[in-house]
Amino acid sequence: MTGPITNYQANPFAFARKFALAAMLGAAMLTTGAAQAQETPVAVGSITMDGRGTVSVAPDMAVISTNVVSTAKTAADALSENSAAISKVIDAIKGAGIEARDIQTRGFGIYPRYERITGNSDRQPNIIGYEVRNGVEVNVRDLAKLGGLLTLVVDSGANSVDGIRFEVSDPNEKLDEARKRAVEAARHKAEVFAAAAGVELGNIITISETGTQMPRPLMMRAESMMAASAEAVPIEAGEETIAANVTIRWALK
Repeated sequence: MTGPITNYQANPFAFARKFALAAMLGAAMLTTGAAQAQETPVAVGSITMDGRGTVSVAPDMAVISTNVVSTAKTAADALSENSAAISKVIDAIKGAGIEARDIQTRGFGIYPRYERITGNSDRQPNIIGYEVRNGVEVNVRDLAKLGGLLTLVVDSGANSVDGIRFEVSDPNEKLDEARKRAVEAARHKAEVFAAAAGVELGNIITISETGTQMPRPLMMRAESMMAASAEAVPIEAGEETIAANVTIRWALK
């Protein structure tokens, strides 16, 4: 007694072809999966370090603020006296080689002066005169001239010198140097930690600047300059610090 005839018995060649095709597809899937596994990066960890770089720089310019204060019984008289005095100061500054672009009027004002009332009187004080204040702010680009210029403005009629501000005229080049040193400092620390842990640094993942420090204007009060003699006022500019901070993250090999 014979049973029913199956498809593969009826057509053994068709079955063989199907089997071979299935085997080929399976092999292709295995190969593709292996390739994808090789291409997928393996998480190997990372290390993050901060770095700070600094550069010391000497100020190369100064800004001085000098004023003439005049008083008189009338505002007109005070203004006339003040205008004549500040004109002499400005002429002296220009005569010392300071260009007009480096001289700017600052702090002009006219103020009433009141009598001083003693006791418990409720009456309003009377105006007894007027005060006129006018000044100039001067950029001194040659610090060798600064001491002599301070003496000059006092001798020419200025009776108030508010102070001196030292500045760095173009700090951007020095800031770039500080940034390079910050990156070097971060890399050095990362290499020390990686070596201690028995790993190696890979590519940088992220790098960001986390702050900078620019020179702050150094103020120097100048009340004592009112007693200046014919000798130049002694001035020391000192040094300023420019700094940059970075944070860098590396992949570990």
